[in-house]
Amino acid sequence: MRAKQESVKVMKPKRRHSKQRGVALLVTFGLMMVITIAATSYIDRATMSIRLASHNTKEVQTTNLCDAGIQAVMLQLWRPFKQSQIFTDMDSQLVGAAEATPKGSQSGQLPSVGRYAAGVVSYWTPAGDTYSRMVKIRSIGWIDQNNNSIADAGEPRKTVEVIAEFRLARSRVFDYTYFINNYGWMSGFSPSNLIVNGDMRSNADFDFLNGSGTINGSVVASLNEKLTPAAAGLVNHTPLKMTDSSYASLYNNASTPHRTRMRQPYDPARHGAIGSAEFEKWRDLVFFSEAQLANNRIFGAAIEDSKGSRGWVNTGGASTETMLDSRPTEEIIMPDLRDFGNVTDVADSGGKRFAKSKAYTDDKATYSDGTANPNYSGNAGSQAEFISGQPNVNYKGAYVDVWDASLNNGNGAYKRVSSNGVVNGSALLIGTDAKPIRIHGPVAFNGDVAVSGTIQGQGTMYSKRNIHVIGSFKYKNPPNFTGSNMNSIEAAAEKADFVGLAASQSIIMGDTTTFGTNPLQYMTPPFTKGRYDDNGNLIPAYNANEVDSWGIKKYQSLLEFDNATKAAYKAAAAGGVNQIDAVLYTNFVGGGNVGTAGGGMTLNGTIISRDEAIVTWSLPIRMNYDNRIREREVTKQPLIDLDLPRSPTILRSTWQDKGFRVD
Repeated sequence: MRAKQESVKVMKPKRRHSKQRGVALLVTFGLMMVITIAATSYIDRATMSIRLASHNTKEVQTTNLCDAGIQAVMLQLWRPFKQSQIFTDMDSQLVGAAEATPKGSQSGQLPSVGRYAAGVVSYWTPAGDTYSRMVKIRSIGWIDQNNNSIADAGEPRKTVEVIAEFRLARSRVFDYTYFINNYGWMSGFSPSNLIVNGDMRSNADFDFLNGSGTINGSVVASLNEKLTPAAAGLVNHTPLKMTDSSYASLYNNASTPHRTRMRQPYDPARHGAIGSAEFEKWRDLVFFSEAQLANNRIFGAAIEDSKGSRGWVNTGGASTETMLDSRPTEEIIMPDLRDFGNVTDVADSGGKRFAKSKAYTDDKATYSDGTANPNYSGNAGSQAEFISGQPNVNYKGAYVDVWDASLNNGNGAYKRVSSNGVVNGSALLIGTDAKPIRIHGPVAFNGDVAVSGTIQGQGTMYSKRNIHVIGSFKYKNPPNFTGSNMNSIEAAAEKADFVGLAASQSIIMGDTTTFGTNPLQYMTPPFTKGRYDDNGNLIPAYNANEVDSWGIKKYQSLLEFDNATKAAYKAAAAGGVNQIDAVLYTNFVGGGNVGTAGGGMTLNGTIISRDEAIVTWSLPIRMNYDNRIREREVTKQPLIDLDLPRSPTILRSTWQDKGFRVD
């Protein structure tokens, strides 16, 4: 028998891997798109970064090119201004400068960078300030891609404008009791017979030899390669210095000679805590023994030289030093008095320092305490002398008067030595307590001036040759720096007598007719030093024994050879020099003999000279700084301004970026 056959359907398996392959392709395609976008974005970003970096690089380069142009213009203005110390050349070059007619133009290039062109587009004198000039400089810097020296369209370029102030500022040489340009020295003193209450500085080395006096203030030296030989700028060792308590005891002792002329000891209750606003006002006018950094500047008595600035302690035993600032000191430029000019000249708009003549007036209508200034130019008194020929004491021009006993039928009267602030020749000025020399403003002498005795007023004597201090020279109304209120102290000191002695040649002390080996050996090479000026010209060392154009030796006085004055000159010099109340400023030597009749010597003020050659024949020697001449701030005048020499400076006030362009 046979079985029945059935049909069987065979099912095929599903092909799921085909679908998975499609998904993978989609994922791969998506990833490739993401990568492509990311790569494109990265390339775009990288390109933008490169472009931005290139843009920034070109902007930095053009900024530097602009600055190079500004510096080139300022340098060509600065060099002659620094040397002449007046604005005459600058005025003649820049007056009339405008955007359409720039002056003092400079152009040049920085190799492998680009080119610049700059010039002065505005020039003016601030109202009422003859010691300043404002200069606006516009500078264009560009990348000269086709090397045609022209800022073509499409070349990266920038414009910058700078306003700078060229100023005859109060020189820092007046911040010191003793400032010597060539070589500072003290020799043969003990702590008790030399006491300096103030800071001392040299533009070279400063040496204490054969003992050490007491220096209650900073001692500063600086590297000076202009001297022959060059100076390393070192203080050879630390002198003795009082502690704060010992100085305060000396200051507060009523029997201390000249204590009213000393700097006050620092007292936080009176002068403000260190770092405070009140402290900043007085920090440079007080004594503080423990030198330290306060508001990023040294406060107190320090040793400063080319090795840095250190606090020091030396009370007679071992000396210790503490480093405060490792930066070396720098030279302070001492203004040059050789460019004296003609004594008949009046002061010009260039801020010339000499013989303001009848144009001189005191510019303070009132003193700091609110009281009226009798010498203010707005008051009456334009007539120099009355019809009788007697000097008008209310005259506002510069003058100097001396008492003449032969006048007024033998009863005596004051005689005006100057004419419109000028003495056309030499003069012997002798005053007494009862009949002092009277001075007002800057008076110029076309020759020598010799002084002795008492003086009253506020003014400066400029000599075309020497100033001879042949006897003690004292103020009739001296300042008093004691008291508990510094504002009251300065208000009174502002009205007290104050005199500057400024010699185009030298300031010589004592009777020059008796000079021998001492002091002449210190007024000749090799003790005196030659130096190079800014143009590399050698200025020979001062030699007192050389005969000058006046026909006598440099240290001698024209008055000692004049039949009309030589007897009086000799008589006034007989008592010797025991005290000098003045600011002494000399272009060559400050030296001579002091204390020859005993009694030592005291200087209340400051001495500023190229070389110092003072020989003391009796002790002690005291020096007290007169802080009325110190400039309180860059833009604020000293308490009393005697129209003394100023130092050229530059102050950049604004820097304006006018934009960077790539057309």
